[in-house]
Amino acid sequence: MIPTLINDSRKIVIKIGSNTLAKEDGTINRDFMSGFAAQCAGLIKKGKQIVLVSSGAQVAGLSTLDRWVRKRDIHYRQALCAIGQVELMNSWRTAFSESNLRIGQLLLTKDDFLDGHRTLNIRNTLFTLVDEGVVPIINENDSVAFDEIRIGDNDNLSALTAILWDADLLILFSDVDGVFDKNPKEFRDAKLIEKVTDMSELRNSISIGTANAFGSGGINTKLEAGEKVAAYGIPMILANGAHQDVLEALANGSQSGTVFLLS
Repeated sequence: MIPTLINDSRKIVIKIGSNTLAKEDGTINRDFMSGFAAQCAGLIKKGKQIVLVSSGAQVAGLSTLDRWVRKRDIHYRQALCAIGQVELMNSWRTAFSESNLRIGQLLLTKDDFLDGHRTLNIRNTLFTLVDEGVVPIINENDSVAFDEIRIGDNDNLSALTAILWDADLLILFSDVDGVFDKNPKEFRDAKLIEKVTDMSELRNSISIGTANAFGSGGINTKLEAGEKVAAYGIPMILANGAHQDVLEALANGSQSGTVFLLS
């Protein structure tokens, strides 16, 4: 099912979580970024259009300025994101340039999706970039966002982006292989749910955990994203981004995940 979804989709939004971008020591994983960019280039050569929603500004910031690692004051965290966003985009620029691709950056907040003029401008920018072969990379503008205008996690940001761009498919890469009936990090007998068609039934049958060290969203934000895009007829795949050549593995069927096909 997953290979068919990818093969049949032209416009694909891909979200990369902080936990996928971070190495075990919490610094940014540039080797992963390089390999992932090459896989995106492979899809683009096959006629796909890719929009990337990338977390990792704080991870990149800590990689650059680790003396702020223990500071929890909001002003320091926002300043850290300002530093890290530059490093994050530079790392993506370097990674995609190895495949002769350019990138463009969009930093957004909730307000951007609530204002008709802004959404039109975002949409037009996305269409222009992908039509010209440029890979848009989107992140929340954490350096200026506060609670009232924050989306809060890139799972929901990627869903809003997929809806705005009229995407054919949303792929969320996280640090889990998909949705399980219970937390696979705590229970060895946890079973992967490969297909979700009824969200209410799913929520009643699984145990929802919390976010871990680097990410801002747990499994619940991924379910929210699935519900958002389902309302517009857009399927979603949740898979583990840490696996080798993850995009290619999904496309050829060698990696599993959870598919959301909600009616």
